[in-house]
Amino acid sequence: MSTRRRRDRRVVALLTTRRWALLIVAALVAVVMLVPFYLLVSNAFKTGADYSQRGPLALPEPWTFSAFDRYLGSVDYPRLLTNSVLIAGVVAVVGVAVSMLSAYAIGIGRVRGRTWVVFVLLMATILPQEALIYPLFTGAQAVGLQNSVWSVVIIFIVLQAAFGTYLLSSVLGTFPAELLEAARVDGANRWVILTRIVAPVLRPTMSVLLVFFFVWTWNEFFIPMIMLITPDAQTIPIALAALKGQNTLDVTQLAAASLLSLLPTLVFFFLFQRTLTRGVTAGAVK
Repeated sequence: MSTRRRRDRRVVALLTTRRWALLIVAALVAVVMLVPFYLLVSNAFKTGADYSQRGPLALPEPWTFSAFDRYLGSVDYPRLLTNSVLIAGVVAVVGVAVSMLSAYAIGIGRVRGRTWVVFVLLMATILPQEALIYPLFTGAQAVGLQNSVWSVVIIFIVLQAAFGTYLLSSVLGTFPAELLEAARVDGANRWVILTRIVAPVLRPTMSVLLVFFFVWTWNEFFIPMIMLITPDAQTIPIALAALKGQNTLDVTQLAAASLLSLLPTLVFFFLFQRTLTRGVTAGAVK
C-alpha cells in the first residue's frame, strides 16, 4: 500500500513539474513575442533626441506625441485609413462569399474536372505576385482602373477567393451525403441547401477566412504600390514605406506610424476574437 502511495506521489510530482515547466516556457515565449510591441510603443512616444541619447530599450522621458504629430502632418491619414479599410473589408466579405459559392459548386455540385480546377486554384495561391503584376497592371490600364482602389479590390478578391475555394472545397468534399439527400427528398433546391444546410455548418470556417482575408489584405504592399500611384489612392503600408528616406530615417516617426497602422487590425481582431476561436476549434469537435 505504501509503495502504491509513493508511486502516486511521484506521478503527481512529475505532472506538477511538467506543468510548471510548460508554464515557464509559455511565459518566455510570450515575453519574446511582446518585446517588438514594447519597442514599438516605447519609441513611438519618444522625441528624436531622447531616442539618440538613451537608445531604443529605455522608456520615454518624457512621454510625448511629437512623433504622431509629425506623421499626421505629413500624410492624409483619414484618407489612407479609409482606403485601407475599404479595400480590406470589401475583399474579406466578397472573397468569402465567392469562395463559398465556388466551393459549393466544386465540392457538392460535383462539376466535371473539379480536380483540375482545385489544382489551378492551388497554383494561383502559390505563384509569386511579381509574376502576376505585369498582366494585372496592363489589364487595369486597359479597363481604366489604373490608380483606382477598385483595381486592387478586384485583384485580391480573385487571389483570396482562390485560396478560400481550395480550402472550402476540400471540406465540402467530405460533407455527409445523407444530409444532402434528406434535404432533396424534402423538396429543398440547391439554393436552399446552400443557405439553410451548408452555410450554417461552415459558418465557423468562413468566419476564420473573413478574419484572415482582412488581415492579409490590410498588410499587402507590393501590388497596391504598383497599382496605386497618387497619395489619395494609396493605403497605409505604402505611406509607411514612404517614410524611409535614402540616407535618413526618423525612427520615432516610423514607430508612431507603425503603431497607428497596427491599431485598426488589432481592433478588428479583438472584435472577432471569439468568432475566430470558435472557428479554429470547431474542426476538433464532432
